[in-house]
Amino acid sequence: MIVYTSGTTGKPKGVVTTHANIAAQVTSLVTAWEWRADDWILLVLPLHHVHGIVNVLTCALWAGARCEMPAKFDAERVWVRIAAGDLTLFMAVPTIYGKLITAWEAAAPERRRPWSAGCALPRMRLMVSGSAALPVQRLERWREISGHVLLERYGMTEISMALSNPLHGTRRPGSVGTPLPGVETRLVDDVGRPVPPGKTGEIEVRGAAVFLEYWRQPEATAAAFRDGWFRTGDVAVIEDGAYRILGRSSVDIIKTGGYKVSALEVEEVLRTHPAIADCAVVGVEDPEWGERICAAVERRGEAELTLAALQAWAKERLAPYKIPRALRSVPTLPRNAMGKVTKPEVAKLFSP
Repeated sequence: MIVYTSGTTGKPKGVVTTHANIAAQVTSLVTAWEWRADDWILLVLPLHHVHGIVNVLTCALWAGARCEMPAKFDAERVWVRIAAGDLTLFMAVPTIYGKLITAWEAAAPERRRPWSAGCALPRMRLMVSGSAALPVQRLERWREISGHVLLERYGMTEISMALSNPLHGTRRPGSVGTPLPGVETRLVDDVGRPVPPGKTGEIEVRGAAVFLEYWRQPEATAAAFRDGWFRTGDVAVIEDGAYRILGRSSVDIIKTGGYKVSALEVEEVLRTHPAIADCAVVGVEDPEWGERICAAVERRGEAELTLAALQAWAKERLAPYKIPRALRSVPTLPRNAMGKVTKPEVAKLFSP
């Protein structure tokens, strides 16, 4: 199989996975999430991405489960389908959960009740979120609506899934859990040395699930590996034995004034502002700071928001070096087909 990367941080590359790679990816998930022949899942994700084609469709085929595929995503129709009460699994990206929450909140109480009831355990046994960072606010709101703590996991086109919160047991908001069956992971510094516990580092992965090569790009393939480990480019820290993603080293780790700042951490705080519906934080080259922290926001309704007001609010919640130095309000953040924010396009909003 060849699936192209999403292109959120650079030009998409064709990821070549062998039959053996796919078998390793699928058996790992079937084992960890206990897929069964009597499972029934609604596929609302595109098939040009491993979340849809591996995590949902191929796992369902492997287990002999039912996979139902609507022609297109429509939030109200998805809710009506969930309300039927025969689905056992649901997997989506944070953007989709956001649309489902919006549709639920706009519905009349008599419609909400059966929608929420369709999510009830034990029939709907698992709901998963991935492919982008899940805002904690969204996780908590979904828990209130559905009764489910979404299972967050971490993966890439090149490796499928590497880390997952537990199917059984406590799931920590903001955490992506521990290595899946058959997967080895580690955190390393800039020169590939494993970092001590509690320190940040780049995630490296190895195992049978790791892809073969980038299609017709031998140089890119060689650069992606170090001593047999695949270099993900994602930075994380291990807290209480579980991984917490801080972001892509290329776009989400901002070097400003001698500090390294996680854009994802700043975004999580900014989303708690009453005037902000969603946001994206980027680093833009700056002669004084190295990079300055810039925030693009989708405002909530007609709420007003100025940079000065945001900075004053942020001073109570963020270290001084993490406070945004520039602000842009946009109707919608630039996103790709999977709903991921395209950070290079966000950065262009702050170009001179």
